[in-house]
Amino acid sequence: MTNPRQVAFIALKEVHKGAYADVALDRALQKFKLPDSDNETLRRDRRLTTELVYGCVRRQRTLDTLIDQIATKKAQQQPPDLRTILHLGFYQLRYQEKIPPSAAVNTTVELAKANGLTGLTGFINGLLRQYLRLGEKSSEPLKLPENSVERLGILYSFPDWIIEVWLAQLGFAETEKLCAWMNQTPTIDLRVNILRSSLKEVESAFQSAGVLVKRIPRLPQALRLIGSNGPIQNLPGFREGWWTIQDSSAQLVGHLLDPKPGEVVIDACAAPGGKTTHIAELMGDHGKIWACDKTASRLRKLQDNARRLNLQSIEIYTGDSCNLPQFYNQADRVLLDAPCSGLGTMHRHADARWRQTPESIQQLSLLQTKLLSHTSNFVKDNGVLVYATCTLHPAENEEVISRFLADHPHWQVEPPRQNLTATSSTPPGWLKIWPHQEDMDGFFMVRLRKTNNSE
Repeated sequence: MTNPRQVAFIALKEVHKGAYADVALDRALQKFKLPDSDNETLRRDRRLTTELVYGCVRRQRTLDTLIDQIATKKAQQQPPDLRTILHLGFYQLRYQEKIPPSAAVNTTVELAKANGLTGLTGFINGLLRQYLRLGEKSSEPLKLPENSVERLGILYSFPDWIIEVWLAQLGFAETEKLCAWMNQTPTIDLRVNILRSSLKEVESAFQSAGVLVKRIPRLPQALRLIGSNGPIQNLPGFREGWWTIQDSSAQLVGHLLDPKPGEVVIDACAAPGGKTTHIAELMGDHGKIWACDKTASRLRKLQDNARRLNLQSIEIYTGDSCNLPQFYNQADRVLLDAPCSGLGTMHRHADARWRQTPESIQQLSLLQTKLLSHTSNFVKDNGVLVYATCTLHPAENEEVISRFLADHPHWQVEPPRQNLTATSSTPPGWLKIWPHQEDMDGFFMVRLRKTNNSE
């Protein structure tokens, strides 16, 4: 039987060499033949491997701080394989309540033996047991600094600069809630294809198959899966195109755009197509949707999904939306789901917090400004443009929109007709989805209207 900890160790070694966490994990699962299957033992092993890899990547700063405080050598000075094995041991002790401490220690020692570190097993055993002794004396074995930025950064494992961005917007108590939310295992939301099925029909089919789901307020097509359900493609209605996977906050974007049957809509950064197919469903599949993206391989995924959902109104266009003059003044509505840092979806992308920097945010902000300026030309007089990102950084959101409105006097913010979120937006029409308040991915979205007297 494959050892989930060994598979996790191999994936984490690749991550520490620079691989993306999801790519390294997928490669390791395939190599050790842990498919997404209906076999309960395989599913359990796959779940544990996934939890260990994403958990250790997510909690990297906290785990390194534990090594710094308990060992004589700092984490970064430890041999890479030893550091990775210690991460796995400390992660299980600190965050995995279902794994008994003795099992966490013993399996970590065995993992060291299996990977050529037999001479260090006494050191590893001693370090992990020292952590347990500290835990008996105090509810928090970590020594935390008084400084609120560093305190939250170490405790919840985020770079200081991200904590600073959130503190400036939310204050300490709300930032701590957001940090805790971002370290949860992500949920899976579905969007029911109302042209092929209904919420009630999908609920009923899932219930018959023993799959638990719940509805999501204010989203007429959304269902959230509860618990582990095996391979997604094996769930009722997948092959029939009754539903697709789409986070609930991403579904809000389509409702804010509010497309109508017969219109021309341009989705300027469309791949992989979750929002494009939602637009087609909201239009009753009547009209024309130009799905633009500069990456052909990602557009192929969009085509596959549109085919499965049986949608006919989508036209694929491979090209960079910073150009495309042929689309000027062609669209009733434009969606610019702009490339962004993804800081609203860090629970899904475990390594995003370590990959982005203040410098990369500034680069993205320039690209977003350029894209917004160009794609606004696609809109007819009195037409609508929705700008959306899955980040919570003002430099990619409010500042981009403020600059655009200052430079384009014939555009204005138009608040949504329906109440899309539980919290009120400030100023009116600027929707910012805070995950810990709405229990969905972090998003920013704003609806802009082009007035008739535009030049």
